[in-house]
Amino acid sequence: MTLKSVPPHNSPGADTSVSLVVVSAGVSDPSSTRLLADRTAQKAVDLLRESGTEVTVGVIELGPLAVDIAQAIVSGFPGERLQSAIERLAAADAVIASTPVYKAGISGLFKSFADILDNDLLIAKPVILAATAGTSRHAMVVDEQLRPLFAFLRALPTPTSLFAAPEDWGDPALGRRIERAATELVLLLRAGVGRSIADGGWDGYQHQFGGKATRAERGVADVDFSTDLMRLAAGGSR
Repeated sequence: MTLKSVPPHNSPGADTSVSLVVVSAGVSDPSSTRLLADRTAQKAVDLLRESGTEVTVGVIELGPLAVDIAQAIVSGFPGERLQSAIERLAAADAVIASTPVYKAGISGLFKSFADILDNDLLIAKPVILAATAGTSRHAMVVDEQLRPLFAFLRALPTPTSLFAAPEDWGDPALGRRIERAATELVLLLRAGVGRSIADGGWDGYQHQFGGKATRAERGVADVDFSTDLMRLAAGGSR
């Protein structure tokens, strides 16, 4: 069953709210890649609501954005639809990233989408990494390729990653792995680890001026002109 966008759960005991975004690079219909992401998102939603936390879920399907992504790579500028997707990703508190595996590698569509993201867009954001493939021979791709990619983006992948080959869908072990990964994501969210890291060290990270990250420097007022580099650039001295 495909997970739809979930409205906030107005529980009397809920005192916090989080936004969860699913990014799926599946292109078939139905898509096992999307199914794995949906099952994981639903488990995370259930756990969050049990703890009294409001949650909204958004889905970014990369298939319909394939042309937009290709154009953005060539031009350097995302179109309106793609820009909207990037902004939703930037505003998310946590992410579930799911990709198919083709020829021993993650989807080129997924990698192309990652290539157009600002390097600081996902800083300290909790992420569950997931992949699907037609054979279990590709089981290590999620940790060998997805994990280094999100490490470069300075996200916080959960210790447990997810992989599903055709034979895994009827195996209860997949459900247990999904629950473990979702639990890790929820614990990271409720502990506020990612937000504390980003808030405490934001100025120490390298950022793109005018970037798409939620706290990116967007104007002159955001620039610190007191640094040695900026004084030298303005013709002054250290």
